[in-house]
Amino acid sequence: MDVILMTSVDNLGEMGETVSVKRGFARNFLIPQGKAVEASEGNAKMVLEHMKLETKRDDLRKASAEELAKTMGELSCTISVQADEEEKLFGSVGQRDIAEALKAENNEFDHKQIVLEEPIKQLGVYSVPIKLHAEVEVVAKVWVVKA
Repeated sequence: MDVILMTSVDNLGEMGETVSVKRGFARNFLIPQGKAVEASEGNAKMVLEHMKLETKRDDLRKASAEELAKTMGELSCTISVQADEEEKLFGSVGQRDIAEALKAENNEFDHKQIVLEEPIKQLGVYSVPIKLHAEVEVVAKVWVVKA
């Protein structure tokens, strides 16, 4: 069965693409969740309009994220943790810890926006990127100090 994707679906395709899937997958999963519509000429026009609106919305979100990034300035926070003599932490500092520390400094971020490749496990100063949008990022200085 051919369907037109309304959103990007992992391992299947991008928004607006026409893909061929099994009938059950389309009828039981993609179409009820609004991720796809049945391929037809009328639906193709509707998806094209949907894509134009999504592009405009994404541009507005990007512009507001860029404006927010300009007004933020320098972000920093201090996290006090227990550590041994070799400056290794008992535990680690993760995304949620950084989000809470930034919240205490009157900067509200979701922990999912904070990009850490791996948790912080030593004392020091770290530059942590925060994604405001897929293309807009700010950097926060995180001071991990001994309590």
